[in-house]
Amino acid sequence: MHNAITLDALRVLDAIDQKGSFGAAADALFKVPSALSYTVQKLESDLEINLFDRSKQRAQLTAAGRLLLEQGRQLLQSARAIEEAVQQLGSGWETQLRIAKDTILPLAPLLRQINAFNLLDKRVEITIAEEVLGGTWDALVAERCDLALGASGDLPKGVLEYRLMGEIEFVFAVAHEHPLCLHRGPVDAAAIKAFPTIVAADSSLTTPGRSSGLLESRQTIRVANANAKIQAQVMGVGVGFLPRHLIKNELQNGDLIALDCAVARPNIPVYMAWRKESKGKALAWFVGQSLQTNWF
Repeated sequence: MHNAITLDALRVLDAIDQKGSFGAAADALFKVPSALSYTVQKLESDLEINLFDRSKQRAQLTAAGRLLLEQGRQLLQSARAIEEAVQQLGSGWETQLRIAKDTILPLAPLLRQINAFNLLDKRVEITIAEEVLGGTWDALVAERCDLALGASGDLPKGVLEYRLMGEIEFVFAVAHEHPLCLHRGPVDAAAIKAFPTIVAADSSLTTPGRSSGLLESRQTIRVANANAKIQAQVMGVGVGFLPRHLIKNELQNGDLIALDCAVARPNIPVYMAWRKESKGKALAWFVGQSLQTNWF
């Protein structure tokens, strides 16, 4: 099937419109004016419509010519983007990078990394997904992400590279007016049992979900992520353990009170991980930056 409209013809129209004449456009495209005239005449003949008003001294597009050029510039932009993406991929830089961040990590350090990455001027589309508990490993194993940050629990079997990011410290925290603030001595399991506990629900899609730090209580309230859990506990909806690094402000301003707790909640190690066969330069850049980042 013959297409009358070609990228070369669109480039000619664009140059004529911007330069104002066939001669100036020919100079810009390193062509002779007769070549541009032939391209335009052939396009007009194939489309059976006039693209330029030749009664004017300056090359002026007709309404049809203007519509064609406006739509055509979108095609030219897309073509340039494809060319750059192919060239970039050939140089080792991915066209996209998917990062799964566990809800236990703050978002700000990752956004600062992306800000620095943007200075490299690489056309890499970055997607950030938030996962919870086993969902972070699940996202990597199921290939929903290229880089997992903050994964915890048992390391999955498979061909993965991983690095320890650090350990998370948890504190038992309640709203400043919560009845447990009046409890004498360390809060024990019996005292906790009388109140609802807030739990961030596992986001695994392909593997069985897991629980972390569950407390026996009269009611369990599951929320989507760490921020929702913090808000629920600030509002006194329930109680539970929270990562200390995520509630520094709430502890400082008194919205949350950290209580001594007789129920053990050890620190947990968290990891970054990626598939061994992944060799992209964007992935390598973010791995390197993440190893240098103070997440906690």
